[in-house]
Amino acid sequence: MATFDLVFEGGGAKGIAFVGALEVFATAGHRFRRVIGTSAGAISAALVAAGFSPTELRAAVTERTADGRPRFATFLDRPTEKNFSSQLIERSETMSAFSAVHLPGVFGERILETLLKTTAYAQVFSIIECGGFFAGQTFLAWLQEKLRQKGFDPDATFAEFHQQTGTDLSVVASDTSDEELLVLNHRTAPQCPLAWAVRMSMSIPFLWQAVEWDERWGSYRQRTKTGNAIVDGGVLSNFPIGLVAERTPETLSIMGDTDPQAAQNLGLLIDETLAVPGVPPIVNKPKLVNHLRTVQRAAHILDTMMQARDLDVIRQRATEICHLPAKGYGTTEFDMSAERLEALIAGGRSAMTAYLQTLQL
Repeated sequence: MATFDLVFEGGGAKGIAFVGALEVFATAGHRFRRVIGTSAGAISAALVAAGFSPTELRAAVTERTADGRPRFATFLDRPTEKNFSSQLIERSETMSAFSAVHLPGVFGERILETLLKTTAYAQVFSIIECGGFFAGQTFLAWLQEKLRQKGFDPDATFAEFHQQTGTDLSVVASDTSDEELLVLNHRTAPQCPLAWAVRMSMSIPFLWQAVEWDERWGSYRQRTKTGNAIVDGGVLSNFPIGLVAERTPETLSIMGDTDPQAAQNLGLLIDETLAVPGVPPIVNKPKLVNHLRTVQRAAHILDTMMQARDLDVIRQRATEICHLPAKGYGTTEFDMSAERLEALIAGGRSAMTAYLQTLQL
């Protein structure tokens, strides 16, 4: 039995592999001290920090809607006119274009309101004005529901969450306005709501709308971020193991001055080069994603970019990383079949079993 600082990599739907790894981790009696994650890893980190057991995590990832669809598939929620504020519409590029051709503002607004009632244009407007095809509101509501399930205020801030749990949770996001990596926790952003932090962290560019930092969320490391556009942490660090492994003045100020001997580092890496044993092929590809080839292309580009950026730290920390097989799985494969989902979880379980056997505990 040992204590670890856990690091969860981003990877969209492939993050389901974490469930199997955590099942083995918990069965072995191991504990965690600090927990940090990016994107899909941020979701897992938040749920683990909130007290979800591996059994409860499994139940969460296998949830189905009333019509039998995987609940995760609903996270690809197409925006409607209700997702766009009047202020956003007024300052939009579309309204600027109407003004340029001398279309009176009132007529332009009516035309735009009519266009936004159509799904196709609402998504075009969303990618132009908000940076993503999907709204992300369904995911936010789901995470808030999970926090409520564990007795937390769905809008609990990092400060409130830490006070209630004593858990040291960090979520990684990317500030595209200031071109800066954000590590959100009770030290750096105490007034930021946990659910919104995870929503920012999972905002894969071009897929989900970027999140504008709300003035009510206070500052980040005593600096204002109001109005800044925040997206997926994987843009700058998809596998932030360096934040728990390094002890520079910068990392200590962000992650806290903890005893390096009191916990080992354990990174959970989603490895697309490792085949998942017994995985069945995709029979029916996700229809929602297939209608948007741009989404698929963006996902592939971002996968490549995120993997390449972290190669150095992966090599340097090789003995502290458990590689979870995910070859052949897609970042946006949220409606994978039950058979493929179970194979991915089983792969994570086998990988963690093998990894723990290599440690001198």
